[in-house]
Amino acid sequence: MKNKFFSNAPIHIMLILGGIAMALPFIWMILTSGKTLVESTQIPPTIFPEKFQLSNYQQVLDLLPFMAFYINTFLMVVGRVIGSVLFSAMAAYACARLSFPGENIFFSLVLIQMMIPGSIFITPQYLLAQKLGILNTIPALILPGVVSAFGTFLLRQFFLGLPDELEEAAYLEGANIWTIFFKIMLPLAKSGLVALGIFTALFAFKDLMWPLIVNTSIDKMPLAPGLANLQGQYATNFPQLMAGSLLAIWPIVVIFIVFQRKFIEGIATTGGKL
Repeated sequence: MKNKFFSNAPIHIMLILGGIAMALPFIWMILTSGKTLVESTQIPPTIFPEKFQLSNYQQVLDLLPFMAFYINTFLMVVGRVIGSVLFSAMAAYACARLSFPGENIFFSLVLIQMMIPGSIFITPQYLLAQKLGILNTIPALILPGVVSAFGTFLLRQFFLGLPDELEEAAYLEGANIWTIFFKIMLPLAKSGLVALGIFTALFAFKDLMWPLIVNTSIDKMPLAPGLANLQGQYATNFPQLMAGSLLAIWPIVVIFIVFQRKFIEGIATTGGKL
């Protein structure tokens, strides 16, 4: 036991140091949110505030419509999660379990889309939103996230890992393809669906460029681009910015804590079969 402990000690030390390194920015953000403006700009920097300034949080709530930010973010995340999970699951099932002309070409196009930087799609997406007349609306925030090449690839791995006998037995019982998909395959891929839902929520939550381009009204902004209004052109009130950041990140932290087991389980079983 002692030999095993000492042999694993370097790995544990590296993991602990890595965890501390990742936690430091969040700790610094919390401490800075309670400082005065003078304390936040001192050189050398002060680590702990002399008195924790809760007024920074109130000032941020007075400056920005956080309730509108929360509602817009919730609608955007829910819309993208539902669309991404549904359409990605259907595309992944087709790629993994169905035979049709050009199936390899179709899946290659999905992989190619994953390799192209997302910024390339901004102009055509904006023109599409303009043609649809949804600029500066909540549907404009949802539109780019309802289809996910990453989600198609992720769920395809789950469907590839399911035994063929399930479909064969369902066909013998007279089930059609939609019944098999919705009543048999989707429930068995629940871990993958949850993992994709969490991924999609994270990607939507931190989306900054697209909301700033497609929406111009602050009342139509989600949390990430809404916080950009705290960034001054010549000077920035860092305690207020950190306070706003804490007010912005707590929902996604709660989501991850609640679904942490499903998230890890989904990622761990993704590569079951290639």
